[in-house]
Amino acid sequence: MSNARKNRTLTDGELDRVAQQFRILGEPMRLKIMQLICVKPLTVGEIVTATGATQSNISKHLSLLASAGIIVRQKDAQFVYYRLSDPLTMKLCELVHTQLFEQG
Repeated sequence: MSNARKNRTLTDGELDRVAQQFRILGEPMRLKIMQLICVKPLTVGEIVTATGATQSNISKHLSLLASAGIIVRQKDAQFVYYRLSDPLTMKLCELVHTQLFEQG
C-alpha cells in the first residue's frame, strides 16, 4: 500500500465500515471463536464443545462473523468448517492484547 493511501482521510462511509468491524470484534465470544479457528478450521459442533456455549448462540456469532467477511465457511462432505478469512484480523487482536499487557 502506498503512503498516499495510508495517510488519506477516510470518508464517512469508510469510517462507518471500520466502526462496524470493531463492533463485531467487540464481543468476547466472537473473539473466543476467532481464537479457536485461527489454529485450524472447526465445525459448529467442535466450536460448541470448545466454548461450552449453545449451538444456537455459536451459530448466531458465526453468522455475524461470516456476514462481516471475517470468517468463511468451507464445506467438506457433510461437514461445514469455519476459518478466518484474513489472518490480519487475528493479528489486530494480538496487537491489542500485547498493548494491554505492556501497559499494565
